[in-house]
Amino acid sequence: MSLSAQAREAVRERIVDRRYALGSRLVEREIAEELQMSRVPVREALRALVAEGLLELLPHSGVRVRRLERGDVQHLYEVWEPLAVQASRLAARRVAEHAPKEAAGLTRLRSTLEHADTASRSDDGAREVAAHTAFHEGIVALADNPLLERMMEQLSWQLQLLFGMRSEPDHMRAQHHAIFRHIAEGDEETAAASTLLHVRDSRAVALRSLFDDENESRSADAR
Repeated sequence: MSLSAQAREAVRERIVDRRYALGSRLVEREIAEELQMSRVPVREALRALVAEGLLELLPHSGVRVRRLERGDVQHLYEVWEPLAVQASRLAARRVAEHAPKEAAGLTRLRSTLEHADTASRSDDGAREVAAHTAFHEGIVALADNPLLERMMEQLSWQLQLLFGMRSEPDHMRAQHHAIFRHIAEGDEETAAASTLLHVRDSRAVALRSLFDDENESRSADAR
């Protein structure tokens, strides 16, 4: 892995786990010192993270961690919804094509759910977010469509950032298991329908937990 790739991964990890707070300004020199590397790979990493949507350029110089606004979340879900639905449909199709032999990737997909359940029981939010992200990425991998995989890769870290900003209700955990069951059965349309329900529920939870609480707090302060 190149130094710039190492720097990108390190900064990305710190954004997702909140060591770099949303909206905070990142200073190239300070990050280089923290990572114990020169400023050139750090500069390249920051540019790449701007392209990924995790950072945004400041008006005059520098970058800051992107703070997702309501419109950003809505736009993200508008793009993710059809891609996630198609990924589940294709994953179920691949499973059916390989039956009765288990399709490659199905065991790994099952494992991500087990990891998420374990993290949930131990109240480890960061591990659960990582496992849920891995679950959705595993569906894309199982779909075995390189173009879909490239498109989803552009959304992956923004989604993980978003997942870490809101809680995961029990009914949505159950939806993951339902999606897996329908994919494992090779049932394309039921897998697609259950994924559509899940993504729309996820959007409602995200908008409510991120912005309704904020609006209520502002209203209370005004009173």
